[in-house]
Formats: sequence, structure tokens, C-alpha cells
Amino acid sequence: MAILRLLAQPFSSLTNIVVIALALSVPLVSWAILLSAQPVVQQIPVATEVTIYLKPDLEAKQTEALAKQLQSQHAELIENIQKIDKNQAIDQLKKDPTWADALAVLPHNPLPDTLVLRLKSGEAQSTAAVLLANEIQQMAQVDRVQLDRDWLKRLEALLSFGRIALFILSASVGIIVIATVFNTIRLQSLTQRQEIAVARLVGATESFVRRPFLYVGALSGGLSCLLAMGLSQIALRPISEALNRLALSYNTQLSLTLPDSGDLLVATLVVMVLAATAARWSVTRQSTF
Repeated sequence: MAILRLLAQPFSSLTNIVVIALALSVPLVSWAILLSAQPVVQQIPVATEVTIYLKPDLEAKQTEALAKQLQSQHAELIENIQKIDKNQAIDQLKKDPTWADALAVLPHNPLPDTLVLRLKSGEAQSTAAVLLANEIQQMAQVDRVQLDRDWLKRLEALLSFGRIALFILSASVGIIVIATVFNTIRLQSLTQRQEIAVARLVGATESFVRRPFLYVGALSGGLSCLLAMGLSQIALRPISEALNRLALSYNTQLSLTLPDSGDLLVATLVVMVLAATAARWSVTRQSTF
């Protein structure tokens, strides 16, 4: 019965299904990119580094002791510690003609020993790095601590923006589905108002009158999901080729694919429920004559 109602107005039904399918394709493609790109994202070096400039009068033994102390006290945060010897650092600068003449007139080495702490990647990395830097700054052996806090804040802000954008996009698509199905059922109920009136005269219940429209809404949602999957699969091919070139720079390969069948089935059922709800709302408002 629902299929016959759709075939009764083929152009209108096809137009509505295409509109819903195009709207569904956008979050579906985004979902596929998010799932498929995770291996590449995990290989991008985003670990934070904390640079510790020690006091100039600190001896090499004290520097070694401080590095061991930090490694043992913060083993859950620190991946490794690199020591930059001040004598090796100034020798490196003297090899540069730009600095050679200026450093030659200095009576002593002005550079301090430096420790570079590479932190482990993890959640709330910015907060952990700031707390660790503040704690190290209070140590007597430390002159100054440098941390690229602005970069960390920008990274976390970008990730937060991505999550919010995906949520808003999904909500917008849900509204499009509801509005499109609502308008479709509204037009159908107005076209068939005489048929509905006659059915009520012969004793048809409200549920009997509404049920065919609910089926039409759910069927439209299901067909739109199938079409959206096909369109998304076509769209993913050029996107996959472009992202794969980026993945190759990180010595990996990337192939964008749709989510597994279980997730797609759940998403289809959700869309069908939304469409059926919109149909029920529409026919309830428009069939009160």
C-alpha cells in the first residue's frame, strides 16, 4: 500500500527521496572519513615537548640527577628526556659564521644545560603539560621552563570544534528529514482528504487512517538511506585518493570505506523512525477535517 502511494506521485516521491539522500550523504561521508582516517591521525606526531633551561652554575652531575628525578617522579607523563650539554651547544654555534665572531669575545659560556621532556600523547594533554611545567618551574635548579601552550590550546580547540560541528550537522540533517517528510505527507493528506472523510464515515479509526502515511514516511526514509549509501560510496573514491596522498607522507595507506553493516542498519532504522514520526505528526495536523 505504501509503495503504491509513492508510485502514485513518482516525480514528487523521487524528488523527496533524493533531497533526503543528499542530506544524509554529508554526515555519512564525514563519518566514513572519521573512522578511516584514525590510523593516520594516530601516527601524526602531536606529543608535547617541555624545554627546561637550568641555571648556568649547575654541574653536569646535578643535571643528570635532575633528569633521573623527573623521569622517576613523572614516568606516567614523560616519554623520554633529552639532555643538551651547554658546551656542545656553544661549539655548535661557533661553527656558524654568524655567531662565531660574537661568541669569540665572550669570557665564558653563557648557555645553560637544557633538558627537553617529550610527553606521552593522551587526553587532556594541554592541562597535564601546563601542570608539569608549573611544578618544574618551582625547582631550585631550574631557571626557566618553555611550553608551547598556544599550540596546545589551538589543537584542543580544533578537535572540540570538529566534534561540535559534526553534532550540529547531524542535528540539521535530522531536521531536514523531518521537514521534508512532514511536507510530503501534508500534501498527500490534503490530496486524499475526501478519501479520508469517506473512510471515517464508514467507521475507520484514526490509527487506520494514519497507518498508511506512517508506512510511506518510513519507506521514504529507508529508500533515502539506501540511495545515500550509494552516493556516499561514489563520493568517497576521489576523497580517498586525495587523503591517501597525505597518508603516504606518514608511511601508511588510507582507504575510505563506509561504516560496517551493523552501524549502517542502526542509522537506517533511526532515520526511518524519524521519518515515520514526522509523517504521524503531519497527518495528525492535516487530517482533522
